[in-house]
Amino acid sequence: MAEMFAGSSFPRLAVFAGATLVGLSMVFAGVARTTDIGATRLVSAPIVELVSLRFLDDPAGGINVETEKGAHIAHFAAGEGGFLRGVMRGFARDRRARELGSKPAFEVARHADGRITLADPQSGRIIELNSFGPSNSGLFENFLTTARNKT
Repeated sequence: MAEMFAGSSFPRLAVFAGATLVGLSMVFAGVARTTDIGATRLVSAPIVELVSLRFLDDPAGGINVETEKGAHIAHFAAGEGGFLRGVMRGFARDRRARELGSKPAFEVARHADGRITLADPQSGRIIELNSFGPSNSGLFENFLTTARNKT
């Protein structure tokens, strides 16, 4: 079967067309990025409720949730709060990679359209909690409600 194609070369027109397509794609992406022509921006709904929280490890392997002023919000014993642990582990990894301290508080916000977000003001990272389902976003929504009642 290899003898069948021994004398033929790869079509140069196909190589030229492929290279042109890749080049034009890069040019269009660069133009869109620098001039905003053809770019899509999502507008975030305004924040209607915001609380700054700290998530502190305790010696027994649990997590304490406190407001920035030190009011106790919740406690999760070792092995509890799997979603919370996973989210906070990701934020902690990001802070370590950027050499940011673990002391600054995180911000849990409710937006006018009902979305709940968790933001790290130090790194600029924001997680849309509603995308993880109602029970997981509800956990952080409870933090908002409890913090509001504590103040």
